[in-house]
Amino acid sequence: MELQTANWRPLVSRSLNRARVLPWLGLAASLLVAFGVWHWAENILIPANTAQALGKGVPIGNNSDLYPRWVGAREVLLHHRDPYGADVTREIQTGFYGRPLDPSKPSDPPFQESFVYPLYVVFLLTPTLTMPFRTAQEVFRWLLLFLTGCSLPLWMYAIGFRPRPIFAMTGIVLVLSSYPAMLEFHMQNLAALALFFLAAAAAVAVRNWLVLCGFLLALATIRPDVSGLVILWFLLWSIARWRERKLLIYSFAGTMTALVIAAEAVSPHWIMRFLTAVREYPSYGADPSVIQLFLPSFVAKLVTAGLVCVLVAVCWHWRKAAPGSEDFAWALAWVSAVTIAILPKLAGYNQPLLIPALLVLLAHRDMIGNAGFVPRAFIKLAFGCQLWQWVTSLILSLCSLLVPAAHLSRAALVPEYTLFSLSLFTATAVVAATFSRWRVSNRVVVVA
Repeated sequence: MELQTANWRPLVSRSLNRARVLPWLGLAASLLVAFGVWHWAENILIPANTAQALGKGVPIGNNSDLYPRWVGAREVLLHHRDPYGADVTREIQTGFYGRPLDPSKPSDPPFQESFVYPLYVVFLLTPTLTMPFRTAQEVFRWLLLFLTGCSLPLWMYAIGFRPRPIFAMTGIVLVLSSYPAMLEFHMQNLAALALFFLAAAAAVAVRNWLVLCGFLLALATIRPDVSGLVILWFLLWSIARWRERKLLIYSFAGTMTALVIAAEAVSPHWIMRFLTAVREYPSYGADPSVIQLFLPSFVAKLVTAGLVCVLVAVCWHWRKAAPGSEDFAWALAWVSAVTIAILPKLAGYNQPLLIPALLVLLAHRDMIGNAGFVPRAFIKLAFGCQLWQWVTSLILSLCSLLVPAAHLSRAALVPEYTLFSLSLFTATAVVAATFSRWRVSNRVVVVA
């Protein structure tokens, strides 16, 4: 007996050492990935895109998505001008592109760049309006990157995923090593701010801080296209248990009322001008959705309509879910994945909204692994798309240490090849995994 115990001790010791070392190796690997992505972006992708734009005669200015909002806020608050007006739009174009756009020049981009946001976004930018834009840009560059990283632990908490701190830190590094994070750093789109508000709202809902949740959801409406479905889900969730959750509705409605009235005081009748700008936006700023990108037009419309109908059905089914429960997590996965799949804007900075969907798939990998071939296949494809971006950018970065980065310009876009596939496969994986989960649950009930 003593001999058998002695034989087991080295095995147990090796297992414990491996369990201690592997998480740190994972963190080291994530830091290597971070180097690969950021080195690729700074030394290969951006120079290649700049050279291509100059070769085609495309105008280049500050290229900051913050600039239209910052100029609009400055003009309406400091100079009492209409941020939706043609004169302010022309000024925005001059800064963003370096000169106003000329429709007669085929090299000029079709994206007009104007102030197409709810007016109350200006209140969030007020502290920066007396700064030079370069300073404001640097502030938001790092702030939005920081908020992107912070959104991961918030989403983890919201869906009930509690990994060890070392794994959470590894996840944050990987999120900050993603293409969307890099894009936010260079473009400063306020999507990162809206998505942080959504993540924080979901986390505080689990804590039952419903007043704060409603307040954060209202702030997230600065990007209604990205936040709309998530907000509608929370409103349905609140109404389903009115007595317990009515404070969320009151807080959301009160905050929205205050924001709209304050904006009206700053610029009367802004809502009609905002709606006009939104109606005009598809003619110059919209893209096909991810579904339309991969499917023929008629089929894409049918799939989109069907997906929205199923979304309504599953959200209705989960409307009474307890905060932090599995059903609550799957509802968040659905609204986030469907939003990115049907959003008529192919912009990488919106993709951090996929984080809750990917976390739910990761957190329930054991259950899904027993569910069947189809959900497993789509989950592997979704994570494979993200892995492709990390691995290929790292390979290009390592190659650039041996050969001049300019020689790799033709391969600069290779890491982006799976960018939109990630959105499509994530949405498909969520759908397949959900129905497989229900089939497994029904089978267990029948057997019992």
